Amino acid sequence: MQFSVIIPAKNEEANIGRCLDSIARVDWDRSQYEVIVVDNGSCDRTVEIAGAKGAQVYVKPELSISGLRNYGAGQASGMILAFIDADCTVVTSWLNKAMPYLKRNDVSCFGSPPIVPDDATWVPKAWFAVRKKREGICETDWLESMNMFIRKEAFAKSGGFDESLITCEDYDLCMRLKLQGMIISDNSIVAVHHGEAATVGHFFKKELWRGKSNFSGMMQHGLTIAEIPSLIAPSLHCLLWFGWVCSLFSSKLFLVSVISTVMLIWQTLLAISCLKKLQPQISIISLLQLHFLLNMYLFARGAGVFSSGRRMGVAKCAA
Repeated sequence: MQFSVIIPAKNEEANIGRCLDSIARVDWDRSQYEVIVVDNGSCDRTVEIAGAKGAQVYVKPELSISGLRNYGAGQASGMILAFIDADCTVVTSWLNKAMPYLKRNDVSCFGSPPIVPDDATWVPKAWFAVRKKREGICETDWLESMNMFIRKEAFAKSGGFDESLITCEDYDLCMRLKLQGMIISDNSIVAVHHGEAATVGHFFKKELWRGKSNFSGMMQHGLTIAEIPSLIAPSLHCLLWFGWVCSLFSSKLFLVSVISTVMLIWQTLLAISCLKKLQPQISIISLLQLHFLLNMYLFARGAGVFSSGRRMGVAKCAA
């Protein structure tokens, strides 16, 4: 068998049927792929719907999200493990476009960032400018587990997903997969994520959650050079805002002027980064939206870093 599609799920009654229906419509020999749903103890009709749609269903309420994916990989018969989330759908050419990588032994992992649906709010549409890859096909450091194909042999050698992580487990796994072969992003391998954060509040909460786990992941696999900007930038962002707000209550005009100048330079750099991400389609509205979200992202990730670091420091003191 060529592909094993693995879907972790919990209380996905509203999404699992749509996901499985889209996979059933792919333009590929049905005998060459299987669909495995690993349920985390749903109390709705997720298991019933998945079984009715023809998926192999396993119920594992005791496992983490990483554990669900690892368990599914352990049941898989395919040469390629195709990980996708229950709130995603795929286009009919999904497996067809993945086919060229079946014989690429130099590639350990491939896929692409899931796109957002046409009816999405401005938040996920604006943020996709950050998530998307500008090149159609390119080597990358990591891929999201929502649309991630991994050679089964490479998955086994890498040790699979780290079951102690609650999120950012895909990035952590890719750090080890790179030792087995290239990681390729190919925008023609299309999945659609219907569960992106629709509001600014939800976006902030998700990135705060990811920020906490991202810090934990760094501690697990060790800080790499590529991760330094993702650790320093959010921390610096939070410190700059804190310093600027505090300076407003200071009677020292020179201090206010210096910190305000530094803040202006920082925000200009963020705006330039947004312009680069938005090329070639740039508008004032899209620039303002992305600039605002980038500030929220850095706030959330910075808060996550400080929160995780503080908890780790308290734990060490207690030990």
